[in-house]
Amino acid sequence: MSFIQIIEYKTTRIDEFNALLDNWVEKNAGNRIATRSLQTRDRDQENVYLNIVEFPSYEQAMENSDRPETTEFAARLATLCDGPPVFRNLDVLNEWTFKD
Repeated sequence: MSFIQIIEYKTTRIDEFNALLDNWVEKNAGNRIATRSLQTRDRDQENVYLNIVEFPSYEQAMENSDRPETTEFAARLATLCDGPPVFRNLDVLNEWTFKD
């Protein structure tokens, strides 16, 4: 079963956050477990962002979380945030694609 993790965070340092994120994405090319990632900005709350990350399964997401490079990366990102992130862990029950 597919799995999605939503990470909500607040930062006034989004440019620094994104530079670190872009560097990590480039550095880990060919070594990622996640299959898709979206970064979003909350239109109703200033400086609030959500990253939506898709994985093939919950087990693979937890494997990714347990990697030392993921732990170190998350700690570095946390220093750029205005508080701890909020995680939502979601099993995908249904998926639809609309093109009409």
